[in-house]
Amino acid sequence: MSNVEQPNYQVITSEQGIDIRQYMPMIIAEVEMRGEREEAIGEGFRMLADYIFGNNTAQQGIAMTAPVQQQNSEKIAMTAPVQQQAQNGVWTISFVMPSEYSIDTLPKPNNEIVTIKEVLPKRYAVIQFSGLNSNENIARQEKQLLQYIENNKIKTVGPAKYAFYNPPWTLPFMRRNEIMLELEDMSQN
Repeated sequence: MSNVEQPNYQVITSEQGIDIRQYMPMIIAEVEMRGEREEAIGEGFRMLADYIFGNNTAQQGIAMTAPVQQQNSEKIAMTAPVQQQAQNGVWTISFVMPSEYSIDTLPKPNNEIVTIKEVLPKRYAVIQFSGLNSNENIARQEKQLLQYIENNKIKTVGPAKYAFYNPPWTLPFMRRNEIMLELEDMSQN
């Protein structure tokens, strides 16, 4: 796996290959795309890459460390993973921005389809797996995560989020993929 910054989280519990994680606040750049999952993530990735490679108000390149190598220090390194989530036939693809930036210091996108958002702390049930991020592999792992959630009477919010940590040339057995389901915020009840 590439040596890139990852979202900050704390593992609350871990059993049967599934973590309950508390994620800290983060900033993301995201786009929404219609279509099949593979095409949507490809097109969304290209639009987000365009933003981080300099199509922003500061004309400042934002260097990615995965899947391309990090560039000079005046650039902003992207963190892993690339995330994908579907709702009502629309896929949301996002990059987590480096923690050194605030919502005010991150360059603004020139392309209006790219939005920058602050994400509040959230808790997720997460299953991690290797292999290709094929529809079949994702479905098999998501079924296992949903079974765990049902068996433990855990309440979730929204659709599953898919997280992919590695560039496409990474050997399948070395890849890190995750499926995440947001947990209901019990503090609101």
